[in-house]
Amino acid sequence: MSDVFQEAERVFDIEIKWLEATLPLNRGSFPEAVELLWRSKGKIIVCGMGKSGLVARKIAATMTSTGTPSYFLHPADGIHGDAGILARGDVALVLSKSGDTAEIATLLPVLRSLDIPVVAIVINENSLLGRFADVVLKLPEMKEACPYNLAPTASTTAMMTLGDALAMAMLNLSGFTQEDFAEVHPGGSLGRKLLMRVSDIMISRKLPTLSPDTLLSRAIETMTEHRGLCIAVSDTGRLEGIFVYGDLGRLMRDRVNITELSLNDVMIKKPVTTNGEELLALAVQTMEERGITSLVVTDKDFIPQGIVYLHDALALGF
Repeated sequence: MSDVFQEAERVFDIEIKWLEATLPLNRGSFPEAVELLWRSKGKIIVCGMGKSGLVARKIAATMTSTGTPSYFLHPADGIHGDAGILARGDVALVLSKSGDTAEIATLLPVLRSLDIPVVAIVINENSLLGRFADVVLKLPEMKEACPYNLAPTASTTAMMTLGDALAMAMLNLSGFTQEDFAEVHPGGSLGRKLLMRVSDIMISRKLPTLSPDTLLSRAIETMTEHRGLCIAVSDTGRLEGIFVYGDLGRLMRDRVNITELSLNDVMIKKPVTTNGEELLALAVQTMEERGITSLVVTDKDFIPQGIVYLHDALALGF
């Protein structure tokens, strides 16, 4: 099995060398490519055949999800009707290792007829695609990781990395934020973390509020009925303190006689709180850092509005 790992080392070594060789080749052309793509008044059309096509599809998806509207166009489908997606103002990003792929060659005149500029990712600048392109992102002339130098391996890794670099450069130019990302990924875990507010999951009905003068025995009863927490409030409804199971455990550990104590004697008088508009992810972070399992949610006047429980947030994947 050691030979198997040695093969992994060989492949990694080749692909790393491809990446190291690719970047210097494009020191001048990469900014030109970003400028051309960024200035597009339309969409980015990403094309490629075979393994390059699979990479092209992923690049289009990455660009779209990070604020640059992009579409994958299969060259073979393009010359059989799907070129109808093309429009003046678009820019094409075309991937082809050789630059002489027949299906791409057939698509190029369609791009020219619509005055669609082309950024090419290709090894041979003198290939048909290389000569046609407005900007060439060049791949190095090196052997693939395939021992027969046939299966696209390192070349597609370099294409993928160039595509990621283009997408991230345009993300920075557009000022695309985490919140923007969440809006187009509402079903993902990141979307939940960036979109959900404390108010979305807090318990707001029948809050366990009591006067600070309430006997501790009554406070314990209320706390037991409300997931281990009770809230002390003033006559005006302002938060005065909280009492939780952990506090009761410490009293019992210290053998304190609780029969004559009031809530005011034992409550935490300056508890950590949150507000309904805070990101739920930040509230979870606070609870985890403080080693607590709930937070009282208050308004600007410190009036309790609800309770957010760590368990509820964790159940949603936070």
